[in-house]
Amino acid sequence: MFDPRLLRAFVTIFESGSFTIAADKLHLTQSTISQQLARLEESVGHTLIDRTSRPLQLTASGEYLIGYAQRILTLQQEAEAVLKDPAGSIPIRIGLPEDMMSTVMAEIFGMFAQAHRSIRLDVTSGLSRNLTERYRNGELDIVIVKEPAASADCYASFPEEMAWFESENTITSITDPIRLVTFPQGGLYRDEMFETLERERKRWYIGDCSKFCVST
Repeated sequence: MFDPRLLRAFVTIFESGSFTIAADKLHLTQSTISQQLARLEESVGHTLIDRTSRPLQLTASGEYLIGYAQRILTLQQEAEAVLKDPAGSIPIRIGLPEDMMSTVMAEIFGMFAQAHRSIRLDVTSGLSRNLTERYRNGELDIVIVKEPAASADCYASFPEEMAWFESENTITSITDPIRLVTFPQGGLYRDEMFETLERERKRWYIGDCSKFCVST
């Protein structure tokens, strides 16, 4: 494995064209930088710089190595910069229902991420029942879920009123049977809706989603 200090001495000598200038750039004595180059040449088994030429010239072996040496040093600098930057180093896994993952919610997450660069938000949307199970299994750190009653470990809760909605432009009465658009099986509102209709003795069926969805 190449010692980055020796590679840096080699590259700086080549780019400066002078041992003296290279030593000044690296804040070393000329004898120290000469020793570092000699150690690198000893490790690779080849002379890398022709010390007798003016200006200094690379040997054939030096020409082979210089490109690799420059790339190694560049990668090292990039790695150091990444490790020093705390952005995204602390993940927080959040789960919330699909109908809450709105444009406003996305903007709130974005503002939080800008204000706290060290935190990376990993957001998952889905059915409340599935999110709760993943939270219990340790797959999520925070969840916002909908439940008939707040769980014992709930941090905060608020009621949400349920209602039936139709377009304000609707001019026909409700069909019989009623055609429904629902969440997939396991959705909280789905079961509640079915139970309400059954109590009211209303006939219903689940409509074809393709008739309600707009393709882009």
